[in-house]
Amino acid sequence: MADSPVKEKKIFSYAEAAALLPQVQRLTTEAHGRVEELRPRAEGGAADAQQQINEILAEWARSILTMGIDVKGLWLVDFDSGSGYYCWKHPEPGLRFFHSYEDGFRGRIPIQ
Repeated sequence: MADSPVKEKKIFSYAEAAALLPQVQRLTTEAHGRVEELRPRAEGGAADAQQQINEILAEWARSILTMGIDVKGLWLVDFDSGSGYYCWKHPEPGLRFFHSYEDGFRGRIPIQ
């Protein structure tokens, strides 16, 4: 799709992934804060609040995907290393985990 904001799959070195992480953290922290503000209304049944949450989540995912980073879940992203993933989940302070393609989040191991 020519008009798709999603970049082609990218392979990241650890240094490249770590360099992008502050931007990912900023985008995620902002989106998370907006969702948390709306959550009480959405949980109370306000359809407009739930719609706003859905829009924020979609915008966040698009922002991450345009950088060539995989969105694996709510506030969870993976940087493809070519042999597995450098894995980050909000609010972790840094890029500290890796997992194989097969193991997924549950198979995360500390980097270093």
